[in-house]
Amino acid sequence: MTAVTDHTDQADHPGDDEGREDGEHARVEDDSVSAHESAHKEESEFAHRDSVHNEEDDSGHARVETGKDPQEPDSAEATNATNATNATETSSASETSDASEASEASDATNSSDSESAWDDGLIARRVSATTEGQARPVKEAVVENRPPVVTPLAYDGPLRSRLDALRELVGLSRTRLDSRTLAEAGRVLDEAVARRRLSGQHTVVAIAGATGSGKSQLFNALAGVAISETGVRRPTTAAPIACSWSDGAATLIDRLGIPGRLRRRPLQSPEAEAQLRGLVLVDLPDHDSAAVQHREQVDRILALVDAVIWVVDPEKYADAVLHERYLRPMAGHAEVTFVVLNQVDRLPGEAAHQVLDDLRRLLDEDGIALGEYGEPGATVLALSALTGDGIAELREVLGHFVAERGAAARRISADVDAAAVRLWPVYANRRQAGLSEEARDEFADRLADAVGATAAGEAAERAWRRNANRACGTPWLRLWRWCQDRREPPTGRLAVRAHADEEATARQRVEQAVRTVAEQAAGGLPAPWAQAVREAAVRGAQGLSEALDQLAVRAGTPVGRPPRPGWWPVAVLAQASMTILQVIGGLWLLGQVIGFMSPNLGVPALLMVIGIVGGPGVEWACKLAVRGPARRYGLEAERRLREAASGCGRARVLDPVAAELLRYREVREQYLRVTGIGASAG
Repeated sequence: MTAVTDHTDQADHPGDDEGREDGEHARVEDDSVSAHESAHKEESEFAHRDSVHNEEDDSGHARVETGKDPQEPDSAEATNATNATNATETSSASETSDASEASEASDATNSSDSESAWDDGLIARRVSATTEGQARPVKEAVVENRPPVVTPLAYDGPLRSRLDALRELVGLSRTRLDSRTLAEAGRVLDEAVARRRLSGQHTVVAIAGATGSGKSQLFNALAGVAISETGVRRPTTAAPIACSWSDGAATLIDRLGIPGRLRRRPLQSPEAEAQLRGLVLVDLPDHDSAAVQHREQVDRILALVDAVIWVVDPEKYADAVLHERYLRPMAGHAEVTFVVLNQVDRLPGEAAHQVLDDLRRLLDEDGIALGEYGEPGATVLALSALTGDGIAELREVLGHFVAERGAAARRISADVDAAAVRLWPVYANRRQAGLSEEARDEFADRLADAVGATAAGEAAERAWRRNANRACGTPWLRLWRWCQDRREPPTGRLAVRAHADEEATARQRVEQAVRTVAEQAAGGLPAPWAQAVREAAVRGAQGLSEALDQLAVRAGTPVGRPPRPGWWPVAVLAQASMTILQVIGGLWLLGQVIGFMSPNLGVPALLMVIGIVGGPGVEWACKLAVRGPARRYGLEAERRLREAASGCGRARVLDPVAAELLRYREVREQYLRVTGIGASAG
């Protein structure tokens, strides 16, 4: 007699093991029991095993318990046989005791093996085939009680470089861009890190589709056994169900949030296990389900799996919801996408090929590259999960796909591409970014005009000339000018502007200069970075006018007396000589007039003429000579003020703006690395 059971999760059926032990394995406690009592126990055991029942567990799968072996004698014959002779009774009792102990040991071993084999939370499915309601047992393999070795996923060099660049990009942009803009990039980084820690020997493939497309039928066909519930009730699949072809996928399924009661094993077949080893198949609810929680589960799991099998049917393959909400946004994931046209058995003649061609056309319009002629892209197949037509081809394609162990890395790479596409508007500049030397010089000139650098240079030049005139001019002319200055106030000759008006005008010039340079620096930049440049310029402009005023006082006003050229003492001596000649000539003539000296008008008159004419002549020569030194002195004063104003503007405005531009160039370079270009930003 053989008992076959479907091992289900103990949490779902807490009484199964206890009932099986009480009903199927009767313990023989004492070898000295009477033959009649032994026969009575054996009869009761056979009678209990003859009651065959089928129970449905919470996932919709029947537990099968077969009855007695057809070759076993019935209970009445066993009773008659045991009542024949005492010797026969004693022998039967001994054999029954041995068989019972062996049955207990075998059940204990199988229970231990079952627990150790499926310690990753999968519910084992032991039935290999079902024929006419009879279940054939499959011999359970003995598995050591130790967890399977899981090899983490490894990314190649280019993908690691792109992920590092994306991480740097997010870090540099966090203070410049809002969290919503960087949310997708942050999610991709988090999922890449989480997936890398999990098994690299497994590939998680989700089966998605619309209501009635037959995805659960396809799921069962690939698993070789009815795992996911099918029916006319809509929606049929209410929660995702996972099926794994090998051990070690528990953490991957945990990441999807699928509980243990919804995890299954496929049909135990060496050929199927060898072909699809490493595959974790997930049956999703309908993406167009009327239940909102179903659609939310679909969207959540689609963002976590390594690949997707989209199941469409001849009626809904052109559904706008499918193409606009899922296929078109995920066009960059073509290499990890399968599109299966199911229910082709409903199409007569060449209609299946026509529908398949039209499906390919729609996918091409969605931007999905098709993997034809050996090119990378989505795989498009036509099959019938009901009749089995095309299932073998899909198994073969899935087998090669899983054996490559590259789906997870390609999915992460496609996610990075999608994140880069979304970030393109905030990193793509329309032209060369930065400030040219011409723009910097123009800004410095505007600040110099605001502080009056030109006027300060001219004032310094006039001051130098005035000092030269005082030193080299005639004493009589200087005396007359001094008297004129004393009699006439300065306001009577010059129109003096109010200090408040000059200050307001200077402030307006500074603000205009800052706005101009900010617009020039932000020109061509994406909106967030252009705004950051403008804000940096505005922050630097605060207090700039006051700082420039202080610089004008310190740098614009000449310190001490202007320098004197080498010819200056000679000119002063010549002017003094001319004055002395005038005095001598005048005194000589005065002495002749009063009779103190003998009359001689020629010599004193000549001395006076030389002094009178020579004094202005020396002054005029000095004016010609001071033009060059005075001009250089004024230009030097203007240069000092310009440099001071330029340095102040550079420290307060240009340097913060340049820092923002440098940050943009850095994130631009990182962005190009994310896209795979790797060239330096312009």
